[in-house]
Amino acid sequence: MNVHLIDGTYELFRHFYSPAAAVDAIGPEELRAVRGVTASILGMIEGGATHLGVATDHVIESFRNSLYPGYKTGEGIDPVLWSQFEPLESALDALGLTVWPMIEFEADDALAASALIAAADERVEQVIICTPDKDLAQCVRGRRIVQLERRTGVVRDEAGVIEKFGVRPVSIPDYLALVGDSADGFPGLPGWGAKSAAALLARYVHLEMIPRSARDWDVDVRSAAKLAATLADQHETALLFRVLATLRTDAPVGESVDDWHWMGPRPGFAEWAARMGDPLMAERAKRLAASVRPVR
Repeated sequence: MNVHLIDGTYELFRHFYSPAAAVDAIGPEELRAVRGVTASILGMIEGGATHLGVATDHVIESFRNSLYPGYKTGEGIDPVLWSQFEPLESALDALGLTVWPMIEFEADDALAASALIAAADERVEQVIICTPDKDLAQCVRGRRIVQLERRTGVVRDEAGVIEKFGVRPVSIPDYLALVGDSADGFPGLPGWGAKSAAALLARYVHLEMIPRSARDWDVDVRSAAKLAATLADQHETALLFRVLATLRTDAPVGESVDDWHWMGPRPGFAEWAARMGDPLMAERAKRLAASVRPVR
């Protein structure tokens, strides 16, 4: 079996801001992105997905906000989009999906935790994390845990992570600590860019292993002395940023992939499909449920 782990928050944003949303007149505006995500995941099941989990940010803030005041919040989110977060969780639950609404943790933490559980199950052939978020690249392992950008269809395994970022997945938190992550609200260190961070981490793997003096670096980077001085002066800040970028694998997602096996919609899904303006989704889900077979 394959396990599909879906970033529900990203999917909600994607469908809300898609060009099609601007001309979409089906169903109430405050549920159109919910309908888009639900229909999209139902399409995944029609395409053969059997074991699925969807992680959402029930609230935008997490434990990371207490560590760094500049970390991302829900400020500035379109009220119509914001109003669809909880309905998304309810609609997907009614579809019969496993949903992980995160409060203390973030959706990305739930994806990291569930990927670890799935990869440890010998029955699982591949774990597919469905999100383009660069911090999830740290979870990729060989071709067993991969990252899928559903919008483009690009699948990124460990070789793909190295090709894109210049570092192995285990170095992604260190990489983000140096270059920053604007989506999450931390800036990285002054002067450090993607090329310099990749060059050093490809050689030294983690921040602590980078020699403090540029004279001891055996890789060639521009402005090496200045970069070394910045890293030395702001070493604690870099370590803090790495904590922010490191996904937690102890988020509460259950213990078994068996719990993520889609067995069909729950009784309330027909009502949700009607509310979203697409009652045929209930018929699609019902037909799919009739063909579900146990996976051993």
